[in-house]
Amino acid sequence: MFTKTLVATALLAGLIAPLAASADGEVEQRIDNQQGRIAQGVHSGQLTYGEYHRLDNGLDRIQAQRAYDLRHNDGRLTSGEYHQLNREENNLSDRIYFDKNNRWHQR
Repeated sequence: MFTKTLVATALLAGLIAPLAASADGEVEQRIDNQQGRIAQGVHSGQLTYGEYHRLDNGLDRIQAQRAYDLRHNDGRLTSGEYHQLNREENNLSDRIYFDKNNRWHQR
């Protein structure tokens, strides 16, 4: 019985570690994508100076939270941390879309 538990635990640990790394990789990729979307909005004139700074500050907060979470969990994100960062990235993504498509400064 002990051997079966040990084997099951080892298999589960082998599955969880790649998922944790994958979750962090997804968060990091979304941060990179959002940086690109913000830069494109500035370049095209879709974002004002104030919008750019507000979005950039939001992205900085997400990056700082990710770094904090990774430092305090041996380089991994817990499920709760991943979901929280994902919610924050979703909110930022919505703000980027809105700011790039609002009619205040469209030609």
